[in-house]
Amino acid sequence: MCLGIPGKVVSVGENIHQPALVDVCGVQRAVNIALVSEGEPAELICQWVLVHVGFAMSLLDEQEAQDTLDALQSMQAVGLELDEMRQHGDGYAVR
Repeated sequence: MCLGIPGKVVSVGENIHQPALVDVCGVQRAVNIALVSEGEPAELICQWVLVHVGFAMSLLDEQEAQDTLDALQSMQAVGLELDEMRQHGDGYAVR
């Protein structure tokens, strides 16, 4: 399974061949924007993009980006809860 993480473009280079800086949950990453840039790269500043393995795969509106981040954080919380249950047991035996 592949996951894309929403991030907000904070700066771009002079052309699409230079990486943009994208803020992903407070961490800035260099991201290739060639797949989503249709005009001048500067038009992407403050836009939300879906990032997968260093590439911006698509544009998102802010609500879609926030909904996706919320869902990912919920999945992380469930994962942490499952890890806790595995480590300490949940009081129920499965037979």
